[in-house]
Amino acid sequence: MVRQASCLSVTIPVFAEFSHQKLSNFTFPTRQGTILRHMLTKAIARIARILFVITLPFLFFSASIAWAVNSQWLYTSGFAKQNVGATTGLDKEQLAQVAKGFISYWNSGEERINIVVVRNGQYVPLFNEREIDHLVDVKTLFQFDYRMMFITGAYVLGYVIFSLYRRKRDNLRGLSKSIAWGSGLTLGLMLSLGAVALLGANAFESFWYQFHILSFANDLWELDPAKDYLLMLVPEGFWYDAVRDIVFATAGIAIVCGGAAIAHLIYHRDKKIGSYC
Repeated sequence: MVRQASCLSVTIPVFAEFSHQKLSNFTFPTRQGTILRHMLTKAIARIARILFVITLPFLFFSASIAWAVNSQWLYTSGFAKQNVGATTGLDKEQLAQVAKGFISYWNSGEERINIVVVRNGQYVPLFNEREIDHLVDVKTLFQFDYRMMFITGAYVLGYVIFSLYRRKRDNLRGLSKSIAWGSGLTLGLMLSLGAVALLGANAFESFWYQFHILSFANDLWELDPAKDYLLMLVPEGFWYDAVRDIVFATAGIAIVCGGAAIAHLIYHRDKKIGSYC
């Protein structure tokens, strides 16, 4: 009995030590997996935040372009400023119909534009085949802008909803910081675009030429301002004003959003400091 008890007393510590080592080996990967998951979650959150900041300028800019190409006021005021009525022979009412025709075409499923005007008492097409072919290419660019606006808008909306859903102070502060950074990036890009395209006597002419070279795979945009009504309607001066308005609209959106984000950060910082007093 003494011998058996002695064997048992030896066996129990050995078994306990073996069980402890086995349990330690079993739980270690779990702790390691938790650490890895935490690191992965932080990395994904950081990437998502960086993408959000980068996405904001694209959303603001594409939304401003979408507003401009669908603004009846932009067309009619541009026609008046460029004295398009005198160069085309179209009265104010017909020019308003032309503006509506442009807007309708950008948002329709029609491949080719068909605007009819009254000339010498007869209804005739406003544009020739070369002009119509070029407008097909222009519509493709505007449709691309729409897609970019919807895709970036969906990502930004999803990111904001997720941040608000979690409703943690750090998440809301992080969201405000991201909006402020994205708005600041937008202002920097618009300042650069404005400096390149809108400043200097020949700056816009050079910018507009390079834009057409990069955006179109053909020379259909090379039209004759003496006989092609498209250039009479929207000459270079018209597009200068349009680009300026788009830049200002984009910067305005960035200022409003960025200002609101910064105000939120300042308010909650002061509130946090007050809670310590």
